[in-house]
Amino acid sequence: MRRFLLFLVLAAAACVAAAQGFPERPIKIIVPLPPGGSPDTIARVLSQGLQGAWSQPVVVENRTGGSQNIGADAVAKSAPDGHTWFLSPDNVFTVNPHVGKQSFDPFADLAPVTLLARIQFLLVVHPDVPAKSVKELVAYAKSKPDVLNFGSSGTGSPQFLGGMLLQQLTGTKMNHVPYKGAAPAVADLLPGRIQVWIGAANSLLPHIREGKLRVLATAADRRFTSIPETPTVAEAGVAGYSLYPWLGLFVPSKTPPEIVARINGEVAKILNSPEVKARLVPQGMDLSTGSPAELKSIIASDYAQWGKVMATAGIKGE
Repeated sequence: MRRFLLFLVLAAAACVAAAQGFPERPIKIIVPLPPGGSPDTIARVLSQGLQGAWSQPVVVENRTGGSQNIGADAVAKSAPDGHTWFLSPDNVFTVNPHVGKQSFDPFADLAPVTLLARIQFLLVVHPDVPAKSVKELVAYAKSKPDVLNFGSSGTGSPQFLGGMLLQQLTGTKMNHVPYKGAAPAVADLLPGRIQVWIGAANSLLPHIREGKLRVLATAADRRFTSIPETPTVAEAGVAGYSLYPWLGLFVPSKTPPEIVARINGEVAKILNSPEVKARLVPQGMDLSTGSPAELKSIIASDYAQWGKVMATAGIKGE
């Protein structure tokens, strides 16, 4: 028993020492999406901030493909020493396990560090759609089933989930038109080839202000400061509706908790700074940090919610 207790004391001391000496070499933040989007932007903000706080460089690597699973797999199979991070969109944990095979277990192989941000999404329509409110859109869709086309970045994407949830809660039917990304979908939305879109606010607000698109509601469970007069979908009459995609930070499982805590603290310090908030919030990123346990709870809730939506929509895994 004494030897076992001595082992525990020495192991704990080693973990504390490792955290105090962390980082020992460059940090790599793997982003599973191309440069330019919200995940990449936040990763580069963290890289800049951390290099000012730590003596080691922090490198951002965009490793795309496989519905973000390729980047996740690389981190899951990395050494659990805190030097490789995964900046993840929520679908890797809340949607992908429902719809396809993964070469790793996101729940067992990756450890949550902190929530980073929520992404503002809006429900918009082409101006030719005879609806100036969510109630009018629902009434029109019910009167003309399978006439309206709603776009997405593919099955399982936030746009898809938002469109399916809206239909399931209102009993409407619209045609799903998948695209390879948001940009080509919005390009078809502007001339009216698709008529309904639920997407990121930062890419839609310029078109809304120019009168090229009509905003009906915010998709989250709260209004946004950029358009405070716009109600939420739930406020507009669709009870229970909420789509508020998030980004989180993860490391390989078995990373010492002392190192996870240090990463959490440094990241929170950067993202909660007034300068960073002033820069990123106007871009549609609601910065929000918390504990690993809080992120784990969010994952569990969203996994259940979107699994139900996918099942109701008839989307099955491989």
